[in-house]
Amino acid sequence: MRERLVVVGNGMVGLRFVEEVTRRAPDRFDITVIGAEPVPAYNRVLLSALLAGGVTDDDCRFRDRRWYLASRVRLITGARATGIDTAEREVHIRGHGFVPFDRLVLATGSEPIRLSAPGMDLPGVITFRDLADVAVMRAAAQRKTPAVVIGGGLLGLEAAYGLARAGVAVTLVHLADRVMERQLDTGAARIVEAAMRERGVDIVLEAQTAGVVGRDQVEAVRLADGRTIPAGLVVVAVGVRPSVGLAVGAGLSVERGIVVDDALDTSADGIHAIGECVSHRGIVYGLVEPGYAQATVLARRLAGEDARYTGTLLSTRLKVSGVPVFSAGDVTPPVGAEVITLSDASAGRYARLVVERDRLVGAILVGETRHAGFFQELITNRTDISGSRDELVFGPRLASASAAIENQAEPAPEPAADVVAEAA
Repeated sequence: MRERLVVVGNGMVGLRFVEEVTRRAPDRFDITVIGAEPVPAYNRVLLSALLAGGVTDDDCRFRDRRWYLASRVRLITGARATGIDTAEREVHIRGHGFVPFDRLVLATGSEPIRLSAPGMDLPGVITFRDLADVAVMRAAAQRKTPAVVIGGGLLGLEAAYGLARAGVAVTLVHLADRVMERQLDTGAARIVEAAMRERGVDIVLEAQTAGVVGRDQVEAVRLADGRTIPAGLVVVAVGVRPSVGLAVGAGLSVERGIVVDDALDTSADGIHAIGECVSHRGIVYGLVEPGYAQATVLARRLAGEDARYTGTLLSTRLKVSGVPVFSAGDVTPPVGAEVITLSDASAGRYARLVVERDRLVGAILVGETRHAGFFQELITNRTDISGSRDELVFGPRLASASAAIENQAEPAPEPAADVVAEAA
């Protein structure tokens, strides 16, 4: 008899888990997937490109409803899970009664953080998280409505870039002294900021949002220093937090995220969790790639294999305003660490390596990232780089640290580049 497997969350990670478990154990489970959005899973990573017109709606789709049917997966969309009865082994769904389970997987993802400043409930204030948000932004672009994006992290930059490409006058407001301050140092951030400005985004740094001005609709954003920025659309992109409401209501252990062990088990028997909603070894990743890794491990376990999730090296690889950006490991130098910097402003190229005890512990690349995998492997494997410290910043051809990937050659940088090594 098949086990009843219920998955709450039909995002990218939830779908990856369902794909893996149906492939590895096609006859073991009767699977039900519950998704709050009205459509099957799609690629959230492409939302900014969709807004900018770089991809189509079809490009964002993963699997259509026919795939779920062919895989014998019951898909319930436009339905929000409201509670878990751990004693009766049931998930309660608004408007759909309840679904019984033998095993339950929570892949509820994250929810956008909303500022508590005055005016944030006015029409025209949105977040940037799903297809519905993109539809609102597209409509604003057609009306050429000026927009303010609050937040200079990954989501904020993506929203601002997408709006600018769609022909909207955009101002990005950020509290810190540089964009992407968690992933980039000042030198790298300045290149990204210059690229954003070249594409029409006005950037206001070290600016705190005091509130949104308007009567029946957004009219402007007011900053703490008294300045106002006219806007008919305000996109709040100040971050996300794990969606843990279901877990809290069910009495599961929650510390920022839903606490899971290396088996991706929660504190309740037969209930698992994966993706942005979880806290593993005290870390909440908030990224897709760790969620994919967790989905694969859990699918292997439920298929009867011996698998453990031991963590993922934090890294970011994307394009901001067409500029490739890569950040991995500890980019804030520990005391006593050495920082090696290559800067070629004329070419829009920047590299920063953090070395501690003859090991590469962090890397930032801007403008040229094709050998990001080389640096990420050095960090992951804690490779001894003492014999190639001086050449390392130029890439794998000149660095002799890793013979296994030496054939991933890269030309030496132009002589105009400045290379600086300093102690933290």
